[in-house]
Amino acid sequence: MTEREPDDCVELMREATRLRFENPGEAQQLYREAVQRSRKRGSRRTLIRALKGLGQIARDLRTNDLALRLYEEAVTLCRAEHDALLLAHTVRHLGDIHSDMRRTDLAQPCYEEALAIYRAHAGASILDLANAVRPYALLKENTGADDEAKRLWAEARDLYASANVAEGVKECSRHVSLLDHR
Repeated sequence: MTEREPDDCVELMREATRLRFENPGEAQQLYREAVQRSRKRGSRRTLIRALKGLGQIARDLRTNDLALRLYEEAVTLCRAEHDALLLAHTVRHLGDIHSDMRRTDLAQPCYEEALAIYRAHAGASILDLANAVRPYALLKENTGADDEAKRLWAEARDLYASANVAEGVKECSRHVSLLDHR
């Protein structure tokens, strides 16, 4: 059975999410409070959500070292939680942070792990899988693995088409076309 998140932490995170772009400083403070409360209560799933929210704001503000620490802790907690889809989503974002930091050697295994989980899990959504394939395709493209990148971009395009995400289809199609002309 999944633990019920404390209402006060849920409200803090809801407000932080609302403020993420218009007032990131206040949003950070709300997420910090949710982190503190969930740690005190031993509410692991809430702590994971709060760490990820705080980490996303750190990414928005380009404080990647902080984002990295927050997401690494969230991944560790996800592993203890034994929720494969939560782990896949979180480790994929950890890969994004490594990519932002130009650490493809660390990003690649994160993307591979996320993809392996999504591909093996019957409950994985098409959109989550597409969102995991996309950054891996970009990584492969940026590292000169054009054939693999093209295959991955085509897969992501098809997944986005299945999920009715026109912008995703457009982006992926553009990359496939660019790779065709390299």
